[in-house]
Amino acid sequence: MAPENFDRIIDRRDTASEKWEKYRDSEILPMWVADTDFMSPPAVIEALQQRISHGVFGYTQTPAELNRLVVERMQRLYGWAIEADWLVWLPGLVCGLNLSCRSVGADGDNVLAPKPVYPPFMTAPRLSSRQLITVPMQQQGARWTLDLDALEAAITPDSRLLLFCNPHNPGGTCYRQEELERLASIARRHDLVVCSDEIHCDLILEPGVEHRPLASINSDIQARSITLMAPSKTYNIAGLGCSFAIIPDPELRKAFNRVRKGIVPDVNLLGYTAALAAYRDGDAWNLRQIDYLRGNRDYLVQEINRIPGLRMEPVEATYLAWIDVSAAKLENPARFFEQAGVGLSPGRDFGDDRFMRLNFGCPRGLLEEAVRRMRSALLNHLPA
Repeated sequence: MAPENFDRIIDRRDTASEKWEKYRDSEILPMWVADTDFMSPPAVIEALQQRISHGVFGYTQTPAELNRLVVERMQRLYGWAIEADWLVWLPGLVCGLNLSCRSVGADGDNVLAPKPVYPPFMTAPRLSSRQLITVPMQQQGARWTLDLDALEAAITPDSRLLLFCNPHNPGGTCYRQEELERLASIARRHDLVVCSDEIHCDLILEPGVEHRPLASINSDIQARSITLMAPSKTYNIAGLGCSFAIIPDPELRKAFNRVRKGIVPDVNLLGYTAALAAYRDGDAWNLRQIDYLRGNRDYLVQEINRIPGLRMEPVEATYLAWIDVSAAKLENPARFFEQAGVGLSPGRDFGDDRFMRLNFGCPRGLLEEAVRRMRSALLNHLPA
């Protein structure tokens, strides 16, 4: 199979792509939902083709090799010693957020979550008969971090669970050791369980910055944690539905599995096949992808900050730009940019309507065209 070419534009129309079908029969470039427009690693494609050629697709179990790979990966990347029994495989990360809400505390208890944040953080508590309490993110220089003073002030006797996002979506922050230690201390002091969404952990763009799982900080936070990870964002295999939770505490894991049973389906065999190949053979490919994404990020920061009315800080992780459009004074930013031919995610969906989120996980040519359209529209909109 030919080596990857991240500049190659792959036609995703007529593939039932959620990302591209939204703007079917229009010229709008879809840069909203978080999947990339890159072909998955050759090793993943080859593994899927080999499995398909077998021709029998019956009920399946989690491959033992995949469990071993995840255990080894946590040790190799983070020095975190986990056990295979701690793993709960899921057909998506969002259901992990919802299961976490339902397995901790009781109806009417409150769940804390950052704001702005990925929308399921705000819907999962309500769908689980919990009360949502949002805690503001604060901007410190170019970094968006959870306001830990505000977090501690927001905790009540009914608080049972904190939903945490690291790296943060949409802010792109990768939390540092000392920040995680302070968060762990707050969780211990107030007896909180923390569900940490770490799905973007393999997409660290900033040189010298490293991801550290919250649960790896110390034994106490490990025992009160549910860590959610997946190969889906990294290797562009979200449509195959394979994620996992790491739940070290046996009672918490039992509660999580109890609310899952009979409702959440098992991972399908092709999802397992893709995940195994990605974690076994995909690291070198991802390093090349990260280099390409870093170039996209740097290009975007440079060009967006040259457009009147827009402001963007460089994200440390993810392929998601968080663009401040407030100075452009647009009545409906999402509609404005769609009329300009660019489909972005509205900031209001994340809890802050001053911003728009742009997915730059695409060939540079598409990104350049999107920027050109945005610049042209704003130059024609803003007064001289």
